[in-house]
Amino acid sequence: MSEDFYDVLGVSRDASEDEIKQAYRKQAAEHHPDVSDDEDAEERFKKIQKAKEVLTDDEKRRQYDQLGHDRFTEADKRGATGGGPGGAGGPFGGAGGAGGAGGFEDIFNQFFGGGGGRGGGPDNRPRQGRDLRTGLTIDLAEAFEGATKEVTLRRPTACDTCDGAGHPPDADVETCPQCNGRGQVQQVQQTPLGRVQQTSTCPRCEGDGELYSEDCADCGGDGVVREQATLSVEIPAGIRSGQSLRMEGEGAPGENGGPNGDLLIEVDVDIGDRFERDGDDLRVKEAISFPQAVFGDTIEVETVDGSVEMDVPAGTQSGETFRVQGKGMPRLRRRGRGDLFVQVGVVIPDSLNEEQREALEAFAEAGGEDIDVGGGFFERLKSSF
Repeated sequence: MSEDFYDVLGVSRDASEDEIKQAYRKQAAEHHPDVSDDEDAEERFKKIQKAKEVLTDDEKRRQYDQLGHDRFTEADKRGATGGGPGGAGGPFGGAGGAGGAGGFEDIFNQFFGGGGGRGGGPDNRPRQGRDLRTGLTIDLAEAFEGATKEVTLRRPTACDTCDGAGHPPDADVETCPQCNGRGQVQQVQQTPLGRVQQTSTCPRCEGDGELYSEDCADCGGDGVVREQATLSVEIPAGIRSGQSLRMEGEGAPGENGGPNGDLLIEVDVDIGDRFERDGDDLRVKEAISFPQAVFGDTIEVETVDGSVEMDVPAGTQSGETFRVQGKGMPRLRRRGRGDLFVQVGVVIPDSLNEEQREALEAFAEAGGEDIDVGGGFFERLKSSF
């Protein structure tokens, strides 16, 4: 048995729509592929979206509760592949998409009595507008500190001239002759359950049930115009490339008085040339001299928020990596920071003075033999550089 939609969101079967939406936001924030490290995050996120889609739609939820998860899902799949004249509009709409009631509702009503559905007139229920997407580039320092940035985009918004109606207030109106004001047209289709009546959105009035003598001059009858908007967005410290920020209500306008959609802002962090980023950790390469590698030293390493001292032990080899705890990036919406990994590279001088050459020659000659430390050999070698 597939996972129940209520279980997917972690809500009871009598949960309110607000409780379902709140649970969806919590689950989506935890399992979004841009945030979760789980290899199944993308599939899990699709289940969460589907659960929210069904359980926040009164008609779909009623059918889901009546049929059960498996039968509902099977009918959903049959409708999505297009079982007749309704085409690929899905089980809840024919060619008209979301606006039509679809063959599934008619099948449901035949077997369970349904009355009072959307088939009796235009679908004037409020519907949320679609989500919009845009991008924003920030630098590593802004990702480290957090920042307030502005994004500018052209987006659809309700036409002020006609208040989103698509026609002037004084336009003449008549009942649509094709659907007789129902907003829907019907046709018969053959399904695995027999001949059933398919209902879809009227193509002439687009589901309104009415026709107007003229369209709004500014929006051309769409009720929507595209305008440029500049918005301020808060960038949280620790954000990574590819993660998205959601601004609720800043998307496309809703229909029939429904709420606006959301604006999703995908963030790209320009790291620059100095650092490499691995999650919350940073990696950097640091040059040290030959004497520092041989004798050890304390060096200063520049981090995103200033310099930090790091001990280089004697005998360090070129390419060794040292870990400086807590000097990486902030953990997004959590306490603490990642670490800084410093890979040292020994710089060999391309020219030597006479004293340096003599010291290194002496060092080379003493390679396999005991060196008289008490005689100050290493001190002379070190002081020559």
